[in-house]
Parts: sequence; structure tokens; C-alpha cells
Amino acid sequence: MNLESIDKAQADHKGTRLRHLILFFAALVLAVTIYPAKAHAQIIGNLEVNVPFQFHAGNTKLPAGKYIIHMLDNSDLQVMEITSADGSVSALFDVESAEASSTPAKTELIFNKYGNRYFLAKVFEEGSADGSQLLKSGYEKRISQQTTEAQEHVPAQRPGQQGN
Repeated sequence: MNLESIDKAQADHKGTRLRHLILFFAALVLAVTIYPAKAHAQIIGNLEVNVPFQFHAGNTKLPAGKYIIHMLDNSDLQVMEITSADGSVSALFDVESAEASSTPAKTELIFNKYGNRYFLAKVFEEGSADGSQLLKSGYEKRISQQTTEAQEHVPAQRPGQQGN
């Protein structure tokens, strides 16, 4: 009789553990559904932009002109490329997710301005508060300590789209 009681208690304990495991799994699924992870922003395809001033993108100094910018394939949304429209100059630079304070009404590139030096800082697409932010180069960090920062917004668009 004692053996039967012990066996029954062990069976009840195993059943309780299984129920707890199932409840834990259900709670985990519910939590993931309610609080989805923030998706990385991605610029899909190319953006065209006419930058009216000389600027830095990452560690590269680029002249004023027309450019095409896009996320580099197979970079896990961490590297972008900017290339002049004629293909004569280009630069690769590291990015991370960024969030605009309000949803931009137009696609734009945002430049940090220190005196007469411009540094590409962020890229946002129309209608999405999620975008990409460049990591500051060592040069930009040094310049930013010497002078105050302003920002310059330059509109961009999809190829073939009329500028706003």
C-alpha cells in the first residue's frame, strides 16, 4: 500500500511539471506575440539624391553631385553603399537602426553640419519612422568636439520618381 501511494504521488508530480511546462510555453508564445521585436529598418532598392555640397560618408569624402544609395546585399542591414550617378566614386559605410521623432513626409538624407563640413548621418524613407543611422567616423568625432552641430536635410526619391 505504501508503494502504491509513492507511485501515485510521483505520477501526480510528473503531471504537474508537464502542466507547468505547457503553461510556461503558452505564456512565452503570448509574450512574443504581444511584444514583437523591433524590426530593423531597411532601405529596399535604390534611392537617388542630388547632394548640393561636398560631404563625408563614413571615412570617404565625396564631391557634390547626384548619387544612388542602397543597403548592401547580404550585410544583415548593417552596410550601405553610396555611388555617384556616373559611377566614378563610391563609399561603403556601417549603419544601425534609427528612429525619427516623427514619421517623415518625404524620403531624405540627413547630414550633420560642423562649420562648412557635412557628414551623412541618417537615411529615412517617406512614411516610415524607422531608418538607418551611420556610425560616426573618427574624423567626425574629432570635428564635432571643435564646433557646434547643425543638420541639413536633403530630399531623395526612388529612381524614375519626380522630385518633390
